Amino acid sequence: MSIASGLALMASPAWAQTQVRLKDLVDVEGVRGNDLIGYGLVIGLNGTGDTLRNSPYTEEALASLLERLGVNVQDEQFRPDNVAAVIVTGVLPPFARPGSRLDIQVSSIGDASSLQGGMLVMTPLLGADNEVYAVAQGPVVVSGFGAGGQAAGIQQGTPTLATVPGGARIERSVPFEFSDMSVIRLALRDPDFTTAQRIEQELNGRFLDAPARMLDSGTVELDARATGMAPASLMASIERMLLTPDQKARVVIDQRSGTIVLGQDVRIEPVAVAQGALTIKVTERPIAVPAAPFTNADTVVVPRTEIEVVQGGANIIGIGGGATLRDLVEGLNALNVAPRDMVEILEALKAAGALHAELILQ
Repeated sequence: MSIASGLALMASPAWAQTQVRLKDLVDVEGVRGNDLIGYGLVIGLNGTGDTLRNSPYTEEALASLLERLGVNVQDEQFRPDNVAAVIVTGVLPPFARPGSRLDIQVSSIGDASSLQGGMLVMTPLLGADNEVYAVAQGPVVVSGFGAGGQAAGIQQGTPTLATVPGGARIERSVPFEFSDMSVIRLALRDPDFTTAQRIEQELNGRFLDAPARMLDSGTVELDARATGMAPASLMASIERMLLTPDQKARVVIDQRSGTIVLGQDVRIEPVAVAQGALTIKVTERPIAVPAAPFTNADTVVVPRTEIEVVQGGANIIGIGGGATLRDLVEGLNALNVAPRDMVEILEALKAAGALHAELILQ
């Protein structure tokens, strides 16, 4: 299916009436994850670790680890190639409790060529307040690989980036008592006044005391006390509520791949679109001119350049005022416009003021 035909399907009336769950439209203020970070070592690599001469911090961390384990390595010369220094990152989910596990990502910061087959040793993970919230350890899983010889090599993915599924155990939770909240604020992921008003109306239609109030385009306040329900029970009762969200008319263009996504509410002013082809053909036909008889002159090659210009017949299509996405797509399909040419046409329509939509270029 071509991109243009796919766009025509997006313009169907069923798409315009799509209903979305409330939990997919909003976030609850205060209910969020927290980023964690730590510095550690991956050991057990098959000769693909850091070169300690180029990564002195790896040697210092390894010496410090061995000393904590009772091994004195002061004034010792050791150059292992099976150790890599890494940065470990993860996200502490909301309401996470001590003893739970979370996934982590491991990234090499030295000159290691691969983390394949390595083991992450005990690494404390710190929050923004520099407190330890989790401890990570376990075998790393690498999705990429690299191989090569003396004259050539191949690499797929990133062998210096790995994950450890369930590799961190939570040691401390973030203090947050959701049950003590008397007022719950719903933050829209895509702020819009119409969508916020629909959420307010739907919530007030479910409860007698009209506990919901729209504060702005991105926030709806819900009074849990007026509903007589605990905050957790209240959220469980409304998060599957179906709504039809509204949004701005947008045209999103990925210039690298030629992908174009147009929203349902895109409108076009009266405009004519011309799409033609200009072909310029340049051909070199050098001519050899022999020297005159009975002379010592050499044969001379005289350059001859032929330039041919072919102006293809331009296709012109007119689009009436207030045209919708379907009208635009059908018109461009009639011109057999390629996706990359469509990008240029949409940019020109926006520059001419004929495209009433937010144009987003990626």
